[in-house]
This record gives sequence, C-alpha cells and structure tokens, in this order.
Amino acid sequence: MTLFEELSWRGFISQVTHEEVGKLLEMDRFTLYCGFDPTADSLHIGSLLPILGLVHFQRNGHKPIALVGGGTGLIGDPSGKVQERQLLTRKQVEANAEGIRLQLERFLDFHGPSAAKLLNNSDWLCDMPLLDFLRDVGKHFSVNVMLAKESVRGRIEDREHGMSFTEFSYVLLQAYDFLHLADTENCRLQVGGSDQWGNIVAGMDLIRRVREYTVFGITFPLVTKADGSKFGKSEGGNIWLDPARTSPYKFYQFWINQADADMPRWLRLFTFLAPDEIAEYERRLVNEPEKRAAQRKLAEEVTRMVHGEAALDNAVRASDAMFGGSLKGLDEATLAEIFSEVPSTEIPRDELGKNRPLVDVLTEHTVFKSKGEARRLIESGGFYLNNERLDADINTSANIICAGNIAVIRKGKKNYHLLKFV
Repeated sequence: MTLFEELSWRGFISQVTHEEVGKLLEMDRFTLYCGFDPTADSLHIGSLLPILGLVHFQRNGHKPIALVGGGTGLIGDPSGKVQERQLLTRKQVEANAEGIRLQLERFLDFHGPSAAKLLNNSDWLCDMPLLDFLRDVGKHFSVNVMLAKESVRGRIEDREHGMSFTEFSYVLLQAYDFLHLADTENCRLQVGGSDQWGNIVAGMDLIRRVREYTVFGITFPLVTKADGSKFGKSEGGNIWLDPARTSPYKFYQFWINQADADMPRWLRLFTFLAPDEIAEYERRLVNEPEKRAAQRKLAEEVTRMVHGEAALDNAVRASDAMFGGSLKGLDEATLAEIFSEVPSTEIPRDELGKNRPLVDVLTEHTVFKSKGEARRLIESGGFYLNNERLDADINTSANIICAGNIAVIRKGKKNYHLLKFV
C-alpha cells in the first residue's frame, strides 16, 4: 500500500483539503507539522493518534515537525469548547511545553534523512509586535467569515458564556504558525484532529493570499468507542502518557479492558501491526473471544511503545499477580495499585520483630475469625502469602514483606487481603 492507502485503511483519514494529496505524497517528500496544546505537562492517549500519524509519515520518508504551542497555549484553542478555558501563566505553559517535548521525543526520530524537528511557537509569536500582527496577518481575515464558523457562531449565540476577543483571535495565531513554518521550514502540509479543520483551512488561505502558492491539510478522526462514548478516559479521568500521572500498570489495564467491538479499529489505529497480523487477531476475536488475545496484543504494543519494554514487563506481571502470578520484583507502589480495591489491614510494624506465629497476629487483627479457621485453610493448601502457598505455620518477621511495608495474603483462589505494617 502507498502511505495514503495505509492511512486510509487504518482509519487515520477524516478530511483532506485536496483530492490529489495522496498522489503528491508519493511523488515528493513533504515537510509536515502537527500542533500539540500544552494545557497540561503531559499528553494523554487522545494525542496518540496525531503522534502516530506523524510516525507513519516519517517512516515513509517525510519530515515531521511536532509543534508545541508555547505561544498559542497562552490563548487557548476554542475549537470544540463550550466555554473559555482558564488562562495559564507563561510559567505554567513553559513547564507544560517541556513535559510534552520529552514525551514526543519517545516517538519520533530526530536523526537521519527524515529527521523530525521539535519546535515551540512561542519562539516567534511571543515577541511579535501587536500592530505588525494586526497589519500583516489580521487584514487577511474577514470577520464575516470567522463569525460564520460553526464553533464561533455557537459560542456567540450562547449568552451565558459567549466568546472573548482573546479566543476569537486564536485562529489567526494558528494560521500564522502555518505561514511561518512554510517560510522557514518549507512546510507544505498540516495535520491534526478533525476539530482543527477550520484552523488548518485558515492557515492555507493565509499562505495563498500572502505567498500565492498552495499548501495542504489532512485531519484525523476524533476517536470514539463503538458504543459512541468518549475514548481516552477511565473512571479516574484521562489516561495520561506520563507514568507519574497514569502508571504503566493502569495504562496497560485500560487497553486490555477494551471491548471486543473496538478491537479491529484500535489495532489498526494504535499499533503498527501488518494487515495479516491484524486479520489473525480479528479471527481469534470471533473464534476465541474468551482468550482476549486481541486485547492483550493491543495492550502490549501500546504500553511498550509509550513506556518501554521494562515497564511493559512490570505491567504484565502486575496483571498476572491478580490471578495468582508471582509478586517478586514488584514495587510497593505497584502492589498498592494492583490491590487497591481489596480489603486491607494495618498492623504495627514492631510485630515483625516479635517472631510470633503469623496466624496469631492475623487472628488478633480479625483477618481470620479464629486460629482454627486459619490452620484449616493452611492444612488444606488454601492459604497463600505473596501468592506462594504455605503448607505450615510461618512466623511474623521481615521475611514476609513483599515490598516496602506490604505483604499480600490470599485465601483460596481469589480472596486477597493486603497487610500494611506501619
């Protein structure tokens, strides 16, 4: 397949500004850009689609620019918003932009003939004189046309929220970004989510007016689940790419818990698996749905791509731990996450030095109703400490700790209990 054919097959193409874009991408090598809004110090998985879009372009010989909106982030994109964002300080935006920069470097190759570039539009927007901007850029925009945009019209008709002049001017800033990159980087293509269509077209129009040549735009779909619900959030909120915000374990769990109906689309969009590999997982999805092979493969591929092999290995072992797998090597934070919803008991840490029978200590803290119950469980082989079966009594000592201040006991197959020695 050509690049455009593959992007179409995988579901990346929502809109194109020119029908001939696909053919042009085969005839020449483009420099293209995609913007990333620094509203937080981390991107979330909603940003994965445009990031992977840039990766596909780079793998096919095109030169991607990842543009961090350190300047536009001071204004805030009103696209798709029902009310104005809370403005961030310059210091906040700079810190967020730096966090995003570090994440983007995990995906793009900044060396070789198709080397990517990472730019920040604060470098040219923040020092531009206002009067120069109004004369050289603003005069090319019709207020009548801007007011006719659906996103603007809807906000203006909303008397409760309305739209500030600050937000209204955002489209001019993004259009100027395209012009600046066309002039300085020979950038001829902008890509972004489908909510960016109006901003992309505005940049194209500006370049056509002031430079009299044609540039192009492609939008990616905004991802929703098969049931129509929003993609990229869990009960705890956004699924972030930063492991400090969403741990690799929770990240892995998000993907492995996706519905069967979404698997064909997610495997195409969020992995680089070949068509025949994806077809095999689709077949297994129909014939062996209980094995959830497609979900496991998806979770492995995306977690490895975002967090690396070591984090994936830890996440897989953490997931296996819930089904009796080994707990060795898992840290305290991961254990606390895995067993966050199971009962827990706090026990004074000095018990670890008394060398008393563990059964006695657990009975005193009502983990077991009686010593007899505990001993019967041990004798029947149904008592586990840190997922290892105990065939005899064991004393309470530092040896029972799994990590940090935590030990895990299990009664039978699924009844976990967390012990915290504090």
